[in-house]
Amino acid sequence: MEYYEQLGLSKGASTQEIKKAYRKLALKYHPDKNQGDKAAEEKFKEISEAYAVLSDPEKKKQYDTYGSTGFHQRYSQEDIFRNFNLDDILNQFGFGGRSSGGNPFRMNMGGGASGGQSFFNQSPTGGGCSSCHSPAKGQDLTYQISVTLEDVLHGTEKSIALRHNGSPQNVSVKVPKGIEAGKKLRLKGKGGQAPPGGTSGDLYLKVDIISHDRFGRDGDNLILEQKIPFSQACLGARVEVETLDGKKFMVNVPAGIQGDAKLRLKGHGLPGGPLSGRGDLYVKVGVEIPKELGQEQQEVIEKLQEVGL
Repeated sequence: MEYYEQLGLSKGASTQEIKKAYRKLALKYHPDKNQGDKAAEEKFKEISEAYAVLSDPEKKKQYDTYGSTGFHQRYSQEDIFRNFNLDDILNQFGFGGRSSGGNPFRMNMGGGASGGQSFFNQSPTGGGCSSCHSPAKGQDLTYQISVTLEDVLHGTEKSIALRHNGSPQNVSVKVPKGIEAGKKLRLKGKGGQAPPGGTSGDLYLKVDIISHDRFGRDGDNLILEQKIPFSQACLGARVEVETLDGKKFMVNVPAGIQGDAKLRLKGHGLPGGPLSGRGDLYVKVGVEIPKELGQEQQEVIEKLQEVGL
């Protein structure tokens, strides 16, 4: 679902433009004005989902960065509507009406803070309990999968052994480039078994990223610590740097470089998402202090000490 298109907007629309567009469409498709119209009800759901994302600064940033596909690989339906209460939104827009207090669906999209029923499980008329009209769903399950920084760089496919409805089963999941720790990948229908006539729950795979022995991560950027001798730090040098994907570069270390300095290799970090460009590699230069000195080295260091180095 392309959220900007749902609201008739172009990417980069302001907060006020998003709010104005949603209010206009909500007035048009609100179920109170379209009773019995399934198409209008579905449209109302779609624009409400779009507004739930684009009205939240963090979700909007993620959507703008990763696009629709990448965003939905990171956010489940529950994540999208967390902390989004449609009752409050509609009341702000001046919707009045039924005993529900302005929202005929008693819709708390965030998952229960006010005890409302989920709009997406309501019956077509908006009344009654969803369990009376919809098949029960099995329990959603969450597992953890571990990936390497190389997997984050290139993307990968993981095969997972689990028990589904009491039977052993192997499932595969594609891990997109640029995935961040803590994000969840959804496998629809691979969760807990449902009661008779119902549908299986979903399986969520929470991503853990294994620590790398050479590289650290800062968003889409990589950090590499590179030790050099004291003489090179003073006089400058050219040193070889190897990137995460095995490419080697000679970089110039300027004379007198300080311990907190970083050298930048543009475009050699991690991808921001499946369709995004790569961040940068920052080489953090440190001075290597030898644990032991040879006789000649000892004499040279003593002479440096005499002249104030």
